[in-house]
Amino acid sequence: MGVRFKGWGIAVPDRVVTNEELSKTLDTSDDWIAERTGIRERRIGGSARTLGALAGKRAMDDAFVEPSDIDFLVLATTTPDRIAPATAPMVANDLGLTCPAMDVNAACSGFMYAIRTAQGLLETGNKRILVIGSEHLSRWVDWSDRNMAVLLADGAGATVLEYDPNDTDVLSFCLGADGSAADLLTCEHGGYFEMDGKEVFRRAVRVVVDSAEKALEIAGISADDLSLVIPHQANIRIIQAATQRLGIEMERAVVVLDRYGNTSSASIPLAFDDARQNGRIKPGEYALMTGFGAGMTWASAIVRWS
Repeated sequence: MGVRFKGWGIAVPDRVVTNEELSKTLDTSDDWIAERTGIRERRIGGSARTLGALAGKRAMDDAFVEPSDIDFLVLATTTPDRIAPATAPMVANDLGLTCPAMDVNAACSGFMYAIRTAQGLLETGNKRILVIGSEHLSRWVDWSDRNMAVLLADGAGATVLEYDPNDTDVLSFCLGADGSAADLLTCEHGGYFEMDGKEVFRRAVRVVVDSAEKALEIAGISADDLSLVIPHQANIRIIQAATQRLGIEMERAVVVLDRYGNTSSASIPLAFDDARQNGRIKPGEYALMTGFGAGMTWASAIVRWS
């Protein structure tokens, strides 16, 4: 049984916040932020619902499917519009869907967790599933906190997955979670995101490398066979350290965090869409999609672009 990517779509707010703008209210500078994170600007605005619906609509249009063609909606988000109800049913309503819809929260690994969930749903009788990663992180940022305010941003990315009885675009998965690290990156009810940056960095590099190596082994290929690495867009130094340990040149990594910042579960689809739009991946080529996030969660997958 197989899974095919049939369409992609993204949505980002119009409001661009540059490092220079942040430096007017924070003890920081464009050079300081860019050197330590790789981020030059980020998008702020919208909501998980509005951004998710727009990205979902664009993915459906790209796949040439109608609302009646979608059997299930899986929405990955760390920042739902409400505690209850879930955001997914509201997004489904905005898109004219009449199918089941649910949220998945695995933080920055959320989109990959949602893809894995969709894969299981497709293998049990569903035909097409809309997967969306959508975040409104700016709502939960203390804009006087230099450590977090420069990192987090808003955005959404989506894909339509279709069942294929003969072949698959998804060759392997390696997912995991370690709740003992839950306090390293948190956001309490009514609070703001807080992070132990040094420890998150150390663990993130390790779990990305470990899960990527396992996903490569399961897929039966090596790092040399990869045309692209599509990592979670958290920090340029994490991406550099992980690719170096995997023996992969940075030229093969897709980096969009300079424009979008850290958009959590939206970051991998934002990066994948950028690679596709710029012709960086061609039919038959392999890509590693890998992410990590609060929880601590992680997820890597090997895909073969068709």
